[in-house]
Amino acid sequence: MLQLIIFAGLAAVVLFQLYSVLGRRVGRQPEDGTGPKPLPGAPSVPDRPAEDNLASGVSLSGLAAVKGVDPGFDLAHFLDGARSAYATIVRAYSSGDRETLKPLLSPIVNDAFEAGMAAREAEGRTEETEFTQPPRADLDNAALDGTTARLTVRFLAEFRTRGKGPEGETVDDRRTAELWTFERDLKSKDPNWILIRVDAAEA
Repeated sequence: MLQLIIFAGLAAVVLFQLYSVLGRRVGRQPEDGTGPKPLPGAPSVPDRPAEDNLASGVSLSGLAAVKGVDPGFDLAHFLDGARSAYATIVRAYSSGDRETLKPLLSPIVNDAFEAGMAAREAEGRTEETEFTQPPRADLDNAALDGTTARLTVRFLAEFRTRGKGPEGETVDDRRTAELWTFERDLKSKDPNWILIRVDAAEA
């Protein structure tokens, strides 16, 4: 019973954070001209120096520790993958695509996403989300625990959600700022990073 109470509490926290991801509006537009590479199909922009991919005030020490374990780690390449994962997860959650979500999420985050999708389906609602411009991604924090790296990325994004429910169809334009933390064992043969935490961020 105690384990059930603890799990319910953790799920509630993640669901609250998930609301921040798909429902929180912020007043600042993602910066134009200095953002990372756009999603496939959008015009490409030149690579930026690694330091330009860091959020303001971020220390390079954690990043250096990650590179100490994995000398081949490339920040720009990681942020490209993180941005792609962000867009994929947001779209999959919106459409209820569980098959796409499961390998990208930790068990606790996956369970929380599942609860949110199930609740929406129980209300007879469907959603479809598309980004109105490529999301911006910057490294906010890097930490190393043994050989396990945890990198937190700050995303600024704008997207449009089209919904259908008992009340009819809706169109909602949103702007969000979030911190997503990804984890990976750098010594593992599996190259994939897993989403383990979602937090609201200041715009």
